[in-house]
Amino acid sequence: MKGFTRAEIRFSLCGLNCALCSMHLGGYCPGCGGGAGNQSCAKARCSLEQGGVPFCWECPEYPCPYYEGFDDGDSFVPHRNRQQDIAQVQALGLDAYLVQLEKKRTILDEFLAHYNDGRRKTFFNTAVYRLPLEDLQSVMTSLDNRPELGQQEIKERARVAVELLQEAADRRSISLKLNKKPRKG
Repeated sequence: MKGFTRAEIRFSLCGLNCALCSMHLGGYCPGCGGGAGNQSCAKARCSLEQGGVPFCWECPEYPCPYYEGFDDGDSFVPHRNRQQDIAQVQALGLDAYLVQLEKKRTILDEFLAHYNDGRRKTFFNTAVYRLPLEDLQSVMTSLDNRPELGQQEIKERARVAVELLQEAADRRSISLKLNKKPRKG
């Protein structure tokens, strides 16, 4: 959006994790307020109208009508963690949260570089987005403790990684599928 810039582009205005977004990773979006290619967003326009609040939850109007139904479905990133991520930022502080986010990003990069068989990008993005950092670190440790995987075909490495992530998600009753937004009317 023209005229909308932000200092922090890893965590969006509305509370989504741009650093883990497939659009951001693919170079299609520079992140919320990151410059050229920034996606048009009603919340960005509202932020400008409210004097440039860095995060929606810092606005006295939040939650506002822009958020009605916002978390009912997912876009290319899961919306289901958004409110708990905001709560985590508020509890830890933005800097500490961003350290955790960068650790998750490193894990995501590892999955995409060494375990993606060309069909798992969305799954890995969603898993890293939704699972707690300690579960992701545990899965990576399990993968690292299986050196024979390095000799396997990418399809087999992907299968094992997906299986471990799904097991971690099942233990917490977390769905690793994106929810389609309900149709209106």
